[in-house]
Amino acid sequence: MTKRYRPFRTLRSALPGLLGLLICATPGHAEEMEIHGSNTIGAKLAPMLVEGFLHHRGNNPVQTRGNGKENETIVTGHRSGEPFQILVASHGSSTGFTALAAGNADVWASSRAVKSTEVQKMLERADLKNPDSEHVIAIDGLAVLVHPSNRINQLSIDTLARIFSGEITNWSEVGGKPQAISLYARDDRSGTWDTFKSLVLGKQHPLHPSAKRYESNDQLSDDVSADPGGIGFSGLASVRNSKVLAISDGEAPALKPSKLTVASEDYPLSRRLFMYTPGDSTTDLAKDFLTFVLAEEGQAIVSGSGFVSQTPLAVKPDFDDTTPVSFRRLTQNYERLTVNFRFSEGHTGLDNKAQRDLQRVAAYLRQENLSAGDLLLIGFADQQSNELRAQMISELRALAVRKELAQSGVQNVPYTGYGHYMQVGTAGGTTGQQRNGRVEVWVRTH
Repeated sequence: MTKRYRPFRTLRSALPGLLGLLICATPGHAEEMEIHGSNTIGAKLAPMLVEGFLHHRGNNPVQTRGNGKENETIVTGHRSGEPFQILVASHGSSTGFTALAAGNADVWASSRAVKSTEVQKMLERADLKNPDSEHVIAIDGLAVLVHPSNRINQLSIDTLARIFSGEITNWSEVGGKPQAISLYARDDRSGTWDTFKSLVLGKQHPLHPSAKRYESNDQLSDDVSADPGGIGFSGLASVRNSKVLAISDGEAPALKPSKLTVASEDYPLSRRLFMYTPGDSTTDLAKDFLTFVLAEEGQAIVSGSGFVSQTPLAVKPDFDDTTPVSFRRLTQNYERLTVNFRFSEGHTGLDNKAQRDLQRVAAYLRQENLSAGDLLLIGFADQQSNELRAQMISELRALAVRKELAQSGVQNVPYTGYGHYMQVGTAGGTTGQQRNGRVEVWVRTH
């Protein structure tokens, strides 16, 4: 990979410098790493993770600064008094793949999953869909904000897209008071904007030119809370004095963003953030870094950065009027863990995030001094042609997770299926199968 070296200043320093150059040029040199890709990750989260990682290793002091290039950060650590540098370059997810494929990055930070074309381009070096290469580092969620006096409590994704594209211009068109709608959006450099564009607007609904654009989540939220006609979106950490709307996907019930709904990915405006590494050619330093990021200490940094961590927590859900009485009875002595098990697209096996969540659930039981009998797995299916088929699929999903947990040392977990009820996304197609075909994890209250 491309390295940066300082020129020799004196003849006397030439020989030591040359030796240092030879060491730095050695493949897999353990005191240098480059992370390229998503601005969503690289603007704040990646530098924080690198800082935490270096402190964890005892590489103190640690300093973070710009390198004179826009959207690039250098984190410098010290070992035995000698400095070394780690670069975080945040020019977009696609640029990270280009750098990884060219051998100019140790880690690719991406706010989207790898594309099939990218997988094919890298196959000679690594399978980027393999758990050794694909790492889900955090979950991102957006809050849709309105003025506190707005009587609207929920919107569908489709309605939200029509509002922000200018097709709907007055709150009375969606059941609100007669009031012109004012649009507030993050700027084009924002990862929050990238998320909203991807999950809401897509390619069919361009943002209306009247939208006011913001660099700051906090300022956007403050301005929405002062405008009775305003609507905007921000990260979960920047709700402040605005009112948060519940969002629905298709016919599924509307959900508000919370640690539970975002971490479980039930909330429609949640997405995974990734880091990719090049398989067998991943450097030891990059491997150690990803191990830190995915462990509890790294996930605590994720939470502190405003994103949602993957460390399981037990939460009592807020059931609404759509929750069946039978489900309330089933779970009345349980709290829900902030983790869902989902399956690989087009496959019956668990996806890469779920494989790591197995270990997280096992660790949670050990930390809380609980047994496998304190858990309950509840499987769900996407909409099926009849109830019997849906019940069978939902039970098979729960059974699959039960077997995988047994491989992780958690034996004989109770399980059941709940058919194709309590959908969280649009039924049918790849999206419905991915979102609705899930296994929830519940833990008994004591």
